Amino acid sequence: MSHSAGLADFRAALTTPGARTPVLTSLLARMPIAMVGLSLLLYVQRETGSFTVAGLVSAGSLIGVAIGAVAQGRIMDRLGPTRPLLIASGLLVATVTAAIIAIETGQSGPAMVALGWLIGLTEPMVGAASRALWTHLVPPGPIRHAAFAYEAISLEVFFILGPALAGIMVAAPWAGTGLVFSAACMVVGGVGFALTTAVRSVRPAPRRGGRLLGALATPGMRTVALAALGFGVTVGFVEVAIPAAATNAGHAPLGGVMLAAWSLTSVVFGVYYAGRPWPRSMALRLPFLLGMFALFVIPLASTSNLLWLAVLSLAAGMWITPQSTTHSTAIELVAPEGTATEAFGWIVTSVTLGLAAGQSASGYLVEHVGVWSAFIAAGVAGLLIAGLVLARRNTFTEQHDPAPELVAVS
Repeated sequence: MSHSAGLADFRAALTTPGARTPVLTSLLARMPIAMVGLSLLLYVQRETGSFTVAGLVSAGSLIGVAIGAVAQGRIMDRLGPTRPLLIASGLLVATVTAAIIAIETGQSGPAMVALGWLIGLTEPMVGAASRALWTHLVPPGPIRHAAFAYEAISLEVFFILGPALAGIMVAAPWAGTGLVFSAACMVVGGVGFALTTAVRSVRPAPRRGGRLLGALATPGMRTVALAALGFGVTVGFVEVAIPAAATNAGHAPLGGVMLAAWSLTSVVFGVYYAGRPWPRSMALRLPFLLGMFALFVIPLASTSNLLWLAVLSLAAGMWITPQSTTHSTAIELVAPEGTATEAFGWIVTSVTLGLAAGQSASGYLVEHVGVWSAFIAAGVAGLLIAGLVLARRNTFTEQHDPAPELVAVS
């Protein structure tokens, strides 16, 4: 199964009756997705003077997101998205407030780490709900594929804007400004999204019995999660190695600029690729895209010149958004019926865990071996996981035309 999406399909998706308000509110809710953890890290470091404590708190929030994405997704599939999103939004207000009090009053590191975990856990998973909503708003085909591509492209834009805003706001008179701003956007956007007519009219489709594994019950879904893990691992290595290379060259601020630049090429090529996806077979497309990404990352190890490194990173960045779009599209083929939201939650979790693993390993290599070794390790890890995904290509043989994951009630 393969669908391409042209500009007309993007326009048709975004102007679908009932889509405008959910699209706008989800934009507000998802905009700070890459901002919360970084704002929290910068806030804790500014108040405690410790990068170690700040890093642990940020890691705690990532673990919370990894768990919350699946847990909230499963609940939304069973109850519909409105109540879980409203509850999560309320809990996020409470956890952020508690974290600010703990930071301002100088509570212990473990207490702040625990609160960081709770912040990640309670972030309303509007992205998963938004992605699942498209299966209700538009029929299968190019328009739905364009909707999924829009979700991936807009998320990539937020990964550019979020860190930049966090970096600007940490310079405000109060270091917690970025955390409060990002949480407020999530809450206002999450509540607004949950209360839209399209979202409130959604009820879960009947499930075929209970499964402990939920969305991971099918081998194909586990293959998609493995591909997302490989994507996260590869990106995690590079996200540490590029700033390290810039720092070693005496131009530390350029590290963030270079990462933003490779995201820009990702968005541009992502739009192009959405109209011309290749290979046509999803079973081959997943390992192909991950393998190409890994191959394009390896040459970054060949230079310490920042200009040449920037050019090479632009080429590697092209393969980011196509993978994100493909993960969303593949869910339709392999996720068990009634698990659309949870399935996307597993993608978020897989990428998050991969990022954490890649960043940790990359930090060690950069410090003890050299920046070049992190780029090599990124490519090797990506190729190895792409090989595993290719070996599991037969798990896509049981493809099905998915029944509606969400049904509307009038």
